[in-house]
Amino acid sequence: MAVAGIGNGMAALLRADRLSQRTRRALVAYLLLSPAIVYFTVFFFYPIGLEFLASLHTGQPLIGESRFAGFDNYMTAFQDARVRQSVIVTLAFAIGVTAASIAIGLGLAVLLNRPIPGHAAIRAIIFFPYIISFVIVALMWQAILDPYTGILNSILAELGLPTQSWLSETSTALPTLIAITVWKDVGYAMLIYLAALQSIPSDFYDAASIDGASPAQQFRHVTWPLLTPTTLFIAVVSTISQLQELAPAYLITKGGPADATRLFSLHVFEAAFFELNIGYASALSFLMFLLILAITFVQFRLLNREVSY
Repeated sequence: MAVAGIGNGMAALLRADRLSQRTRRALVAYLLLSPAIVYFTVFFFYPIGLEFLASLHTGQPLIGESRFAGFDNYMTAFQDARVRQSVIVTLAFAIGVTAASIAIGLGLAVLLNRPIPGHAAIRAIIFFPYIISFVIVALMWQAILDPYTGILNSILAELGLPTQSWLSETSTALPTLIAITVWKDVGYAMLIYLAALQSIPSDFYDAASIDGASPAQQFRHVTWPLLTPTTLFIAVVSTISQLQELAPAYLITKGGPADATRLFSLHVFEAAFFELNIGYASALSFLMFLLILAITFVQFRLLNREVSY
């Protein structure tokens, strides 16, 4: 009996010691994570909660006079034809920029991953637009695409081809805006893909060559599957960025012509700072937040595959 009691006491002490060690490890982990927890609480979760609270009011909540309106702002947004139009335009813009950036960035990365002369300088030239302010990009492309004095139309005229009103026609304005944004951002996708390509062991390609695989087959069955995590990263980051994009529409086209390039962020910006309806703008922003969450979830479901070397 005494021996059994001593054994039970020792087991209890050991369990308590393990528990205390587990508690200490948890405390150390939370201590190390506390800066990140505080950062996300202050700059992410708190603003989201504040925005949702503001979206339930009309007028200028948080900064001026307002009135509690419940979900009236959301009902107004769902019934607003310009909101629906801006969502469609924004989705087309985001999908176009993301798809083109992935395709062109991957192609450039594959080409520049080879030991060609001047490859370092070419990489730097392609990446350079990414670090330029969009204000400079807007001014430069407005000058290039001017229908009367622009360089591009001058070249087309010299070649005997028809000139275009690139930014003032509803059929060309959005594709032109997408092309400008891709030109600016494709260097980032190229750089990420290039780093991923250089991390793939050469043994895979040697084995594929021994099996008689052509370069196209190697890309399809070796390179592309191993780049899936990189593609997911670029797709998610680019989509989130483009869904929130304001600068191209605001600086280049002002949302025109006929709302053909009216991005959702521009609609929110005008509701907040031109109409001074902060509550309605907050509701629009919260709806975009939910849309981004939904699209990101779908992207992870479609592209999130484990890859091991």
